[in-house]
Amino acid sequence: MDWLTLSALGKPVWMWAAFLTVVVSLLALDLGVLHRKQKEIGARESLLLSGGYMAVGLGFGAWVWTELGRQAGLEYVTGFLVEKSLAMDNVFVIATIFAAFAVPRAYQHRVLFWGILGVIVLRAIMIGVGAALVAEFEWILFVFAAFLVIAGLKMLRGGEAAADPKDNPVYRWLARRLRLTDGFEGSRFFVRRVPAGGSRTVLYATPLFLALVMIELADVVFAVDSVPAIFAITTDPYIVYTSNIFAILGLRALYFALAAVTARFAYLKHALAILLIFIGGKVFVAEAAGWEKFPAPVSLAITAAILAGGIVYSLWRTERSPPAPANQGPAA
Repeated sequence: MDWLTLSALGKPVWMWAAFLTVVVSLLALDLGVLHRKQKEIGARESLLLSGGYMAVGLGFGAWVWTELGRQAGLEYVTGFLVEKSLAMDNVFVIATIFAAFAVPRAYQHRVLFWGILGVIVLRAIMIGVGAALVAEFEWILFVFAAFLVIAGLKMLRGGEAAADPKDNPVYRWLARRLRLTDGFEGSRFFVRRVPAGGSRTVLYATPLFLALVMIELADVVFAVDSVPAIFAITTDPYIVYTSNIFAILGLRALYFALAAVTARFAYLKHALAILLIFIGGKVFVAEAAGWEKFPAPVSLAITAAILAGGIVYSLWRTERSPPAPANQGPAA
């Protein structure tokens, strides 16, 4: 078993194996036990499931603190909070996608679950590429930081409304080239049918598969912001990847409760914009001050304060003057 002590991206193989074991166990429990049967997930179950994922994610952060030290533990928690917060924007997009494809609530968990598997692979590729770039070209961190500041300023000026997923070029390309069923075939992504005038069964894709593809595409778009953000916090690939995945796991579980009240967080986008500016800006502040890194405790405290302020302000403003309700995808 000596191979377990070999180094992979700066950490022993056994640490990566421990992380993957926890994630695979969570997913097996989720789909194989808790949601073996297709059913509509209510807000209470969504909150409980998300609470469980969050407890495991923070527990893993405590283990990182124990194994790698205080600095690594603080960076993990900061990255976890930042990724979970930025990914909240993805909830709005997922709701729009489910509404556009009229995905019944009973099937939405299945799409999100399999979407997680895609996230695990896609984020691994993007973070691996990012880590290689940072290791080879240290100045790339300043490019990431500048990108975050620009993205934050654009977000403060006001983002564009969510586009109709069916106007997306990827959707149109797939719709022209795939055999598609007219409606859903239960919770299946593909079915075999005999086409009109044919004699043999051929494979057809269902609208559920197209919804899955569009959700995966949305995650790639959001990763363009979140991956540079976490690299501006830490360049340790282990902390970057583990905090990313645990944050996303918990947020997907929270979707069914959160999507119903997205209008109450209408002003959170401004806090996320300020957070992006802060994360990018602290890279330049650390360089100007001659620090090796921006102090992790200060970074975590400011991150938590920005997010808490955005949530409290959103709840206060929407309580006094509720904004127009967002498109509620889950209510299919």
